[in-house]
Amino acid sequence: MGSVLLAHVSGAFAPIEVFPITIAGVAYWARVISLSWEGRRTPIWRQACFGGGLLLIAVALFSPVGHIAEELVIAHMAEHLLIGDLAALLLVLGLTKAVLQPILAIPFFDRLRILTYPLVAFPLWTLNFYLWHVPALYDAAYGTAPVHALEHATFLFFGCLMWMPVFGPLPKPEWFTAGWKVGYVIAVRLAGAVLGNVLMWSGSVLYPIYAPGERYWGISPLADQSTAGVIMMVEGTFLALGVLAWVFFEVAREGEEKQRLLDLARDRGVVLDERRAQRAVAAGHGALLEERIVSGDRA
Repeated sequence: MGSVLLAHVSGAFAPIEVFPITIAGVAYWARVISLSWEGRRTPIWRQACFGGGLLLIAVALFSPVGHIAEELVIAHMAEHLLIGDLAALLLVLGLTKAVLQPILAIPFFDRLRILTYPLVAFPLWTLNFYLWHVPALYDAAYGTAPVHALEHATFLFFGCLMWMPVFGPLPKPEWFTAGWKVGYVIAVRLAGAVLGNVLMWSGSVLYPIYAPGERYWGISPLADQSTAGVIMMVEGTFLALGVLAWVFFEVAREGEEKQRLLDLARDRGVVLDERRAQRAVAAGHGALLEERIVSGDRA
């Protein structure tokens, strides 16, 4: 019995998903080291966020969570939330425009910036999120390595797109101010809450393919499904509260930094447009703009 139980909680090794994680990590820190040689250091907290994102992906895929995800909707939901919500958020927090510069220098990828616009990123994330929870697609990804890997890849990719308008280093539309960011985060959480409520209160089993695993773990299909919905709701609520707190903090910090730059420019006799200062601060380029002001260049 002990060996059987061990088999049901053991990790799973999937080379098809190991390689992308390894390549992403090597490429990221190679770029970080290259930037440090140029005197443009990437903040340690951003490096920690990126590393934490990769670690969460590894935990979701190769720990017992990844194995049990083939047996319970609860574990499968936890796996998806780790990859598509938390890991995606940490990866985006780990990025700077300097880190992305070699990729953005390629015209094809530079044109893909449009995917990070709020009115593009949110609908794409929502569409991907709901499509993979359609029972037919959900079942197709069950136990099938290539399709399951594609599912994970799209959750991560569109999750990163979804967070980019709020936390990404790329320029945002001028209309996407603090109020819109708050509304955007709330809209994202509401979109997830709809599916969470469907799973919680549906009177029918949506994913019967989990029946063998549910029998093994002694949980009814409806209880498994509804608990997965509860996990989605709880995770979404706490994540939204944390993100909103971060947004409010960043708005206050950006306001103070913008005013400091405007005051510095006025004292130095440099013409600085308020919108120019806001864009620089929002993109994390406040220090560079300050250097230009101090040197007397036109801002």
